Amino acid sequence: QVQLAESGGGLVQAGDSLRLSCAGSGRTFSNYAMGWFRQAPGKEREFVAVIGWRGLSPYYADSVKGRFTISRDSAKNTVYLQMNSLKPQDTAVYYCAADTSQHAIALSMPQCCEHWGQGTQVTVSS
Repeated sequence: QVQLAESGGGLVQAGDSLRLSCAGSGRTFSNYAMGWFRQAPGKEREFVAVIGWRGLSPYYADSVKGRFTISRDSAKNTVYLQMNSLKPQDTAVYYCAADTSQHAIALSMPQCCEHWGQGTQVTVSS
């Protein structure tokens, strides 16, 4: 069974850092683009960051650019999201996703994504 499993969420204060991990199992994701989305209460899910299948061309939403860094370790079938200078507006459930199209992830296309994780809660207090 193909799965993506997020971890690393939690409750932190504004200005703190967290690192989310997303571990894939059931297949190799080395030839997939991997991304992160988030959904805050009462809001639609939004794109956060994506990284290409060779770790190339990371791309970020404007709201997190300069604060968040996406990376991947293909040997571990894992993608990471380092989140620094967290703000209360970063509070959301964060989802990991994988798709063969980096553009589909970056543009949150309706057909995206082939695989999704179950999500991990990030709460930032002021």
